[in-house]
Amino acid sequence: MTFHGREHELSLMQRTFEVRGQNVTLIYGRRRVGKSELIKQALAQSDARAIYYECKETSEENNVESLAALVSEAYGLPPLAFPSMEKLLEFLFTQSSESKLILVLDEYPYLRSAIKGFDSVVQTLIDRFAVASQLSLVLCGSYVEVMKTLLERDSPLYGRVDQTIALEPMDYYDSALFYPSFSAEDKVRLYSVFGGIPYYNKFVDPSLSVNENIMCLLAEPGSRLENEVPLYLSSKISKIANANEVFGALAQGFSRYKDILDQSHVSSGPAMVNVLDKLIGMELVRKQTPINDPNNKRKSSYHITDGLSLFYYRYLFRYSSQRMVMSPDAFFERYVHEDFEASFVPHRFEEVCRQYLIRQNRAGNMPEAFSEIGKYWYDDPATHANGEFDIVTRDPKGYIFYEAKFRSTPVTTKMMEEEIAQVKSSGLSSYAYGFFSRSGFKGAAPDAARLISIEELY
Repeated sequence: MTFHGREHELSLMQRTFEVRGQNVTLIYGRRRVGKSELIKQALAQSDARAIYYECKETSEENNVESLAALVSEAYGLPPLAFPSMEKLLEFLFTQSSESKLILVLDEYPYLRSAIKGFDSVVQTLIDRFAVASQLSLVLCGSYVEVMKTLLERDSPLYGRVDQTIALEPMDYYDSALFYPSFSAEDKVRLYSVFGGIPYYNKFVDPSLSVNENIMCLLAEPGSRLENEVPLYLSSKISKIANANEVFGALAQGFSRYKDILDQSHVSSGPAMVNVLDKLIGMELVRKQTPINDPNNKRKSSYHITDGLSLFYYRYLFRYSSQRMVMSPDAFFERYVHEDFEASFVPHRFEEVCRQYLIRQNRAGNMPEAFSEIGKYWYDDPATHANGEFDIVTRDPKGYIFYEAKFRSTPVTTKMMEEEIAQVKSSGLSSYAYGFFSRSGFKGAAPDAARLISIEELY
């Protein structure tokens, strides 16, 4: 299968593998985000001898035996045996003094769990062979919180890691490389569900419609991705019932802490904080504060960032009983289709537009480079009105307001003028405006307004 995106991360790894001396790279990111594929792609483009080992959730002896077999194969030697993982790694560090070697320990947390004090073992070898070794050591893992502890001051590996790659889900643009034949608006629909996770996107079938892909991969009983969300959660969270409750509330649009607590039936505030912290750490939920009032906890909100989790809890989990007794077509038409088009995708379209602005900003294509992007909260005591604008940037000149419309008809001049009037009445001192539209525009653009069609996003 063709490897898509990740140009920056791939370049970083290639440069690292070309370094003559010893170096250590730490790679972490949520499950299915493409860490292993990135590493394998970088190895395929390197001329150095490489050993890729996926650590097992088993004993030290079993891991030593499995890795030793790979070492024997890599060096063309008879079957090797080692009394411990420390002695095996010592052999590899020694061998790398003669020629470049890349050693990848994927799912490293399994190995450190199986071997007490293993971080210290690795640290000792790194220090001992610092001058003579030409080993590029890659430690990779999906347990993000565990991998991050390796960088902390009290970790034996503190100061020994030369490069850290925190692999995030792909943005909307790179995700669309998996399904290039779809229209721009269908690319938004697909991204709204499958997000930036390569493992999900590779299953999109170009011969099927968006709805057919969703039904085949998610809605049909026994489909490939049907249990992806609950299995991932149950592997990370002990009290899955609380996670289900919180996700259920978030999926229905409740974003304030108090509203989530009231709607979710979680037993207590501390239990809810624990679940939210877990979900944020798993990069499934994001906590947001207003761009104009970042320290105001009362105005903080929580949102599901993972498209598949949002879709699962909004439709599949909520209507699980109905889904089991209906055909996929009938279920999709009755419980998904209308809300999906009217609410789910338009909401996710805002995230796509936000990512577009960030991509353009990083490329230096904005008239003024912005330093912040987020929601803007307004509160007018005189009219007792309050609310928020979802996409606002701040640069040295001030704020720019953006509106994203995923509607079947063009955005008209009148609609844009009404939006601008609402912004002005809220007190937001926006010096420019931007409008994204799925269906184009009708009429002239108001002063200081930029119009961006959905095709420009791709």
